[in-house]
Amino acid sequence: MPRLGIVTVGQSPRADIVAQFAALAPAGTDVVLRGCLDGASRDEVAAMAPAGDEDVLYTKLGDGSDTTIAKRHAIARAPGAIGALRADGADAILFACTGAFPDGLGGPGVVFPSRLLAGLAQALLPAGRLGLLVPLPAQVAQLPRKWARPGLDVIAVPLIPSADKAATDAAARQMASHRPDLVVMDCMSYTQVHKEAVRAATGAPTLLAVSTMARIAAELMQ
Repeated sequence: MPRLGIVTVGQSPRADIVAQFAALAPAGTDVVLRGCLDGASRDEVAAMAPAGDEDVLYTKLGDGSDTTIAKRHAIARAPGAIGALRADGADAILFACTGAFPDGLGGPGVVFPSRLLAGLAQALLPAGRLGLLVPLPAQVAQLPRKWARPGLDVIAVPLIPSADKAATDAAARQMASHRPDLVVMDCMSYTQVHKEAVRAATGAPTLLAVSTMARIAAELMQ
């Protein structure tokens, strides 16, 4: 039985992420998820909160609650989660976060969504206006820098993935006001519901990170 390993920045379980990958993986694939924050207490997680202008990551804890941590803590703890998946016998490992991470993190064969999404966006939109849906207001200034390249105008709109329909629709309308040529949903916690709202409001092609990466992972497993 093929085994797909998934690392989340937060804690396991993440039934939402596992379900989306399992639905698109080859039949019989065993999907195993580990979290960078697995085993960390609430006090320990709270101590990882970003300070100043540190890069911030949004994620979820094992009880489903939202949290934010400084990216440096995810980088420091990622090798442990990746190593656990290697010990589990994972045939492919995907790091389920769209943030930019150092080359070589976790060793060979680990798939990082940010690199693949950036390549897709460049292929689909060599020049024009790229819209980013990002979880946190603090990321509106941070994340466009990750996507910047000549000929590309990058704008970001915040929407926490746990937001209700009214907030989702409002963010979609805000995105539409910028008239993007392509939208990337820059977080693995966004769902098809979020994508449909953005696509309906903007009329622009929209890449949902989790389903895009699930399809790529399926190709790696076959």
